[in-house]
Amino acid sequence: MKCPFCHADNTRVVDSRDINTGEAIRRRRECEVCHRRFTTYERYEPVAMMVVKKDGRREEFNPLKLRNSLRISLTKRTVSEDQLDELIGNIEANVMSLGEKEVASSRIGEITLTELRKVDEVAYIRFASVYREFRDADEFAQALTTLQD
Repeated sequence: MKCPFCHADNTRVVDSRDINTGEAIRRRRECEVCHRRFTTYERYEPVAMMVVKKDGRREEFNPLKLRNSLRISLTKRTVSEDQLDELIGNIEANVMSLGEKEVASSRIGEITLTELRKVDEVAYIRFASVYREFRDADEFAQALTTLQD
């Protein structure tokens, strides 16, 4: 694999581990030229699934979009990259287990909230506030009350 920093062909695997109960492999690599480290992921190529947006548009399910939105919710929280990988794997597995070629974005959002709540309650509230489009403090308070039940 080429180094993304110096583009040398000489890289080696430093660490390799299963994530998502064996559905993917996370590898830490080091360039033997510039000595910088980077992460790669190896996983099977899933069947393309379409996400149906609120406005009716359809786009292919993109785990990277999910990762980016979760990273925003998890900013300054003590959730490791491994935990984030596992969280995303759980969400993807739940979505894929629906066995449908098209899934509403709202369904993916609810699955994400369910899984995120198990990992970090603060990130859950952050994600919910954007996903459910909270308009005022009462909606935050209601979400907190629901979280405490």
